Amino acid sequence: MRFLPYLLAGMAFGFVMIKSEAASWYRIMEMFHFQSFHMFGIMMSAIATGLTGVLLLKRYGRMLTLDGEAVVIPSKEPGRYNYLFGGLIFGLGWGVIGLCPGPIFSLVGMGSIGALAALAGALHGTWLYGCIKNRLPH
Repeated sequence: MRFLPYLLAGMAFGFVMIKSEAASWYRIMEMFHFQSFHMFGIMMSAIATGLTGVLLLKRYGRMLTLDGEAVVIPSKEPGRYNYLFGGLIFGLGWGVIGLCPGPIFSLVGMGSIGALAALAGALHGTWLYGCIKNRLPH
């Protein structure tokens, strides 16, 4: 019962991903070929919503999680190349497979076998990063 709000939020997220066609391989390829504004509009509205939420949290503070703990957003100094390399790797994976992590879970929920293969690759990449992260410049 404790995780019910998270389950419902995940189901709502998956529903929105499918209905907005953000999980559509064709829509993603249209974006990469600059043939449609659809995905750029979705991403810009998500960035605006996230930025507004973070700014409100920082300004008014004292927001609580469902467990009653205070929400804290720590400051983080940007590295020289962290975001460049991370974005490059993420973008290459997104372009090759045609999916980012959110739609993978939405498509797995719809029963897509191809999305299961993408999920296996994403989990393997996460495991591999965990194995070599101590040797990477952070």
